[in-house]
Amino acid sequence: MDICIKKLEWFKVAVPRDQPYLGNPQPGDVITSGGCIVRATNNSIYSLKDQSLIVKATAEDGTYGWGECVTVVAPQVAEAIVEQIHSPLVIGKAAMDVVEIMETLYNAMRVRGFWGGFYMDAIAAVDMALWDLKARLLKLPLCHLLGGKYTNRLKAYVSGLPADTEEARAEMAKRWQDKGFDTVKFPVVMNVNHPEKEVASLRKKLGGDAKIMVDMHWRYTAQEAVKMIEKMDEHDLYVAEAPCNAEDIEGQAQVAASVRVNVAIGEELRTVYEYRERFLKRCMNIIQPEMGRMGVTQFWNVCQMARTFHTLVMPHGSIGIGVFLAASLHASAACSQFVMHEYQHSIVDKNLRYIRGGLKCEEGYFHLPEDIGIGVDVKEDTLERFTY
Repeated sequence: MDICIKKLEWFKVAVPRDQPYLGNPQPGDVITSGGCIVRATNNSIYSLKDQSLIVKATAEDGTYGWGECVTVVAPQVAEAIVEQIHSPLVIGKAAMDVVEIMETLYNAMRVRGFWGGFYMDAIAAVDMALWDLKARLLKLPLCHLLGGKYTNRLKAYVSGLPADTEEARAEMAKRWQDKGFDTVKFPVVMNVNHPEKEVASLRKKLGGDAKIMVDMHWRYTAQEAVKMIEKMDEHDLYVAEAPCNAEDIEGQAQVAASVRVNVAIGEELRTVYEYRERFLKRCMNIIQPEMGRMGVTQFWNVCQMARTFHTLVMPHGSIGIGVFLAASLHASAACSQFVMHEYQHSIVDKNLRYIRGGLKCEEGYFHLPEDIGIGVDVKEDTLERFTY
């Protein structure tokens, strides 16, 4: 099949939120003039809206595919990369040659040090759109292009408890448990000095069978992280995510070797090259690849690498309207190491209205979109209403 790519389009999307990501502003948080919030508890910047960059790749015969990348802030950067660098290198290429195209885009800037950050985010959206296009041309669901499908239902964990008090967060977690979700994750920014109190509160409310996870937001030294994880594990902690600085590979390895709790990392990583050393040094026993930062090619390569290191896969799900989530679910369905997928309910529940397809999360599971490609389409009025 020698159908070529005729057109690449891109759309910056910003969907309003009633409440900022991670909950209401706290003392010390800063609201910027650019419409962002800087969280004092983790020194990270977030938009006050749900932002992402959508890419549409169209072939000569009119068949198209969708991609989306994580652009929590400054989607204009990824947009410029797609427009000025990627698009001229993609147009005219054979639609079947997705991996070769991804390598071409990666190689174009590797000598300048762009093997991460916004450049790889932009590649993720293009790569995803091309995989969706290829699957649609072949009239197959994406998971079948990756080798098969283990399941139509993918176990999900509830991520984020955006309430203002410990008691209210525990009540929120209980409501999700009553809906069939047996695993919940809270961000350590809710109580950075004594997160064990948060775990104790959740354990008391949810009972002994529930799984409790914590996102530690990279804020501790290795020694601090070990001490805090041990305290939290007095209440049977299931997973400690991002315990220390993302750059601190030795610290990550120290934490993983020192605690009896599952250690998970990876949402900030984008390539097999970044993951490789962490696999070798046993920095984690669970990886959290982020489809919206990696694209299908790198996501799948990392999942296959995880298999050789007997590492479990628990994909991260960041801010978007559901396009990269659909692609992530398809890749997860084909992954033998898959355990469960993040369900950011404060994002997913309100944004799925902007796409068409069978993507839904209920009674503790994501249901795999079963149409060809990634199984979803962006609604026309979504781009009309939220593109800028």
